[in-house]
Amino acid sequence: MPDTKQILALNRFDAEDSGSLDPALADLVQRREATFGASSVLFYQEPLHIVRAEGVFMYDADGNRYLDTYNNVVQVGHCHPRVVEAIAKQAATLNTNTRYLYDNIHEYAERLLETYPASLSNVVFTCTGSEANDIALRLAKLFTGGRGFVVTENAYHGNTAAVSEVSPASFKGRALPPHVRALPAPDPYRDPTDELGERFADQIEEAIGELEEEGIPFAGFIADSIFSSDGIYADPPGFLEHAIEVVHNAGGLFIGDEVQPGFGRTGSHMWGFQRHGLTPDIVTMGKPMGNGFPVAGVVTRPEILQPFCDETGYFNTFGGNPVAAAAGLAVLDVLEEEGLLENAEKIGSYFRQALDAMQQLNPCIGDVRGAGLFIGIEFSKPGTTDPDPAMATAVINAMKEEGVLIGAAGADGNILKLRPPLCLETEHVDFFLESLFDVLQRQSS
Repeated sequence: MPDTKQILALNRFDAEDSGSLDPALADLVQRREATFGASSVLFYQEPLHIVRAEGVFMYDADGNRYLDTYNNVVQVGHCHPRVVEAIAKQAATLNTNTRYLYDNIHEYAERLLETYPASLSNVVFTCTGSEANDIALRLAKLFTGGRGFVVTENAYHGNTAAVSEVSPASFKGRALPPHVRALPAPDPYRDPTDELGERFADQIEEAIGELEEEGIPFAGFIADSIFSSDGIYADPPGFLEHAIEVVHNAGGLFIGDEVQPGFGRTGSHMWGFQRHGLTPDIVTMGKPMGNGFPVAGVVTRPEILQPFCDETGYFNTFGGNPVAAAAGLAVLDVLEEEGLLENAEKIGSYFRQALDAMQQLNPCIGDVRGAGLFIGIEFSKPGTTDPDPAMATAVINAMKEEGVLIGAAGADGNILKLRPPLCLETEHVDFFLESLFDVLQRQSS
């Protein structure tokens, strides 16, 4: 496995810099470190003290406003009134677990499944995407009888013990466990070929063969359809088809992790896998499902779910509780009524076209790619495809000072990862572009 940055290390605040902070901010950082200990992770060279948010903006304690292109959790916008009202009303009425019958969880399950291919007709609710992916791995192992998994080299799928093993982006120098094989993500920037899909399929077939040779039966391939942590590789649509044929021919299952590309993020479809004309065997969801309220889930076929239920008495106290269902229903309502999938497609296209034009003027931008409002901007050393993480880090922190929040992706942390709320408008894009142009001009001077 190549030398990669741990995902939480991308753009991480260094506690040794606390001495240069404003006293009030430094005090907050010290309080956090005293209570959180080593688990404390903050972003930016100077952390943000956020006090409120609305729509596409977040506000700090000094009243500064930031355009949030970082946070895909709030799919329909920060503190959307429809979602807030639904949560508050339900919390004041009933909140319990799924061992009881109550109307809104059944309505939510039915409406959610209507967005899926007909064969994916069962849903299991959880609280987090990590829990959802943990169940997905268990489903795959029980259904296939295998235990080997194939992932991409900088994939991230969550935090449980089992899921972290298929999340190389979380590793700190340790080797992959014996039952996991990792492949380079299909990268059309460095491998611009019409055979991208075939090559990726061949790599998966080789990895499955290695597992089998070591006596590890193959269970499945897990990936999100835009390879978000690897670097955001969306195109060409359909390139995953051959890979999934290989997976199925080997007796394995395809787990589609839709935590990041799902719920209209890629614009043209509700689910990222639909851009590739695929139907996964198992789909997992999280973050955007409740627009910030903790709700997640797994969707699969009945025959895959049955062995799991025969083997375990699985129960999740808070998964699918009435308040979570109310939040989920409100999100579905807003996506439909405000036309946010269509907006993601339209504004995303406008965004990428403008970034393409900016790329022509700035040789440090090696590539612009993505789908809908999931966009990657890769910084490379001019005239090469060599990653330039220093430029990405400088831009991320300078953009924060301009009032724009962005994240990073890729093994080298050299790719800006844009995932704004789907209610983004052209005026917000123009503000982003003006800020980025100014930052790049300063960086090059």
